[in-house]
Order: sequence, then C-alpha cells, then structure tokens
Amino acid sequence: MNAIGTIAVGFDGSPDAEAAVRWSLKLGNATNATVVVVHATGLLEHLHTSFSRDVTPPAIVATAKELGFDEQRLHWRVDDGDACSVLLRASSPPLNADLIVVGSRGQGRRIGMLLGSTSLELAEHATTPVAIVPSGYVDR
Repeated sequence: MNAIGTIAVGFDGSPDAEAAVRWSLKLGNATNATVVVVHATGLLEHLHTSFSRDVTPPAIVATAKELGFDEQRLHWRVDDGDACSVLLRASSPPLNADLIVVGSRGQGRRIGMLLGSTSLELAEHATTPVAIVPSGYVDR
C-alpha cells in the first residue's frame, strides 16, 4: 500500500462535510499528508451557500487550528462541475489525491437514505480509495 500524500475532501457546507473535513485533518496529522478541501460549483450553486474561490472558509481554518494542523498543508479548491465528477478528477493531476473523503450525505439529504448520491456514486466509480465519514461522526 502506498503512503497517503494528498487527501481530497469534498465540502458543501453541510454538517456531514464538516465532519469529513475534521476526519481528514486528523488523518492528515497522523500521516503528514496534504489536505485539499474541494468544493464543486454545480448548476444549482446559486441556490446554496456559495464559497469564494480565493478564500478558505473560516470554519475550515478554525478546525485546522483547533486540531494543530499545519496550515501550509491545507489547501482550498473550487472547481466547476457536479460534486462527483469534481472529486473523481481530484485523483488526477494536478491534485493526484491518494484518498478521497466525503461525508455520507450532503446538502441534498433524502430521508431514509444511508448514503447521499455523491458518496454512493464515488464508491461505485472511483479508482482511488474513498473514505465515507458516517453521519454524526464525533471525535473518539
């Protein structure tokens, strides 16, 4: 198994995405990996909270500081496209992610579904390992 050098974590502002970022930062600390937080700007971006391409959301920076994560290894990336396609591309240049991390469900929650459409589609199509952080994840 190869070492984890880069972790790409999907972020849409949902509580599950925040948990996935926290989990990724903890793993990044343990493996000395770079963490790239990736936000996809799909067709419905204007209906949800939009994020700046140039500024990492303050909540992510605060979580990194809280966990003692080296901010030189934390990157923010906004890409055009649907979430699954953007995250699948993260394993190719220029990111070359060794691991893709997502929360189990994002902004488009559907009652009764254990996995959201993005996490399910990633699990089905990714050629890079995928970690799906469960809803309600808390530090242990």
